[in-house]
This record gives sequence, C-alpha cells and structure tokens, in this order.
Amino acid sequence: MPRDVERTKQRAREAAIAEFAAHGEHGTTMERIASRAGVNKQRIYAYFGDKAALFNAVVWEEIEKVTEAVPLFIERSADVGEFAGKNFDYLQAHPDLARLVLWEGLADVGAVPDEPARSALYQRKLDVIAAAQRHGLIDDTLEPAYLVFMLLALASWWTAQPQTARMLTGADPSAPRERGKRRAAVVDAAMRLARPPLPPSRT
Repeated sequence: MPRDVERTKQRAREAAIAEFAAHGEHGTTMERIASRAGVNKQRIYAYFGDKAALFNAVVWEEIEKVTEAVPLFIERSADVGEFAGKNFDYLQAHPDLARLVLWEGLADVGAVPDEPARSALYQRKLDVIAAAQRHGLIDDTLEPAYLVFMLLALASWWTAQPQTARMLTGADPSAPRERGKRRAAVVDAAMRLARPPLPPSRT
C-alpha cells in the first residue's frame, strides 16, 4: 500500500477514535472526522465504508491492540492481579478504548459485526482461566466468563466513569500517588476474587 495512503488512513483512524470516544457513533459525523483528520470525506468512505463500518473497525482494532499488549497467562494466582493491573495501566494510557466500548454498549442492538472474532479473543481468556481453575491455581467457584468480566470491569471502570471516581475519591486522577492507589486497589480486588480458598484447618 502506498505510504501516503497508509498515512491518510492512519490520520482518519486517529480522528475517528477521538470523535467516537467523545461523542459516540451517533453523536458525530463523517464531516467532523474528516475535518479533524484533514482528509477528504470521500476518501474516508472509500477506505472504510460508512460511519457504522468505521466505528466497528476502530473498536475492533483497539480491542485487538489491548489483547496483544496485555495477554492473560496464569502460572500462579498472583498473575490474575497483574493481568488486571496491566489492563488498568493500558487503559490509563489509552482512555479512549473504555469510552468506545461504553458507547458501543449504550447503543447495543444485538450482535456486533465482528462478534465471532471478538468472542474468540475472549474465549482464549476463558480457556486460560478454566485451566488455572483445574490446576487449583485460582478459585473455581466463579465461572470463567464471570471472572473475566469482573476483572475487565475492575480495570476499566476508573477510566469509563471518571466523574464517579472523582466524586467518590475527591482525588486528582493524574496525580501519581492516586493512580498508584487505584492500581493497587484493582490488583488487590482481582487477587481476592481469584484466590483459592484456604483448606479447612485441622484441629
């Protein structure tokens, strides 16, 4: 692909992410995305299709990125906490992802266009959790799907609901100490969810 075409597509993707994260799919327009990107609107249509297709494309790409950046491996129970903590770190550095997924959920009308592929990404996480449960590394009282959902929620809600976090904590989220406290709370909560129960004491 010619370099200028790739640069144009990248500018369009970045503008679309910013606009969709701020306003949702239905709250922005292709005109605003094109203006922000400094790209002719017709070129965006040619590269990505209509607005819905562009929204789905950027959400899928951002989910692929976080999946690659924060893989789930469990060799000890503490790895569950680190997985949640690393997701927290990623979302702090890429806050648009949580907002994109939140907007997608608010407009939920059923299956998303790439649902089978996205479900496959999640299934790999479920398989890791199930294997760790079978080996006694983590608690097996929660179904893998529910545990993964709660881990992702722990990591993402600080970014998805900054106003609630501000009202609850009264703290500046950009302060390193506060960010560290939030991360530590995410890691601790994840480990508590996944920690195997202690064996009954023998008396």
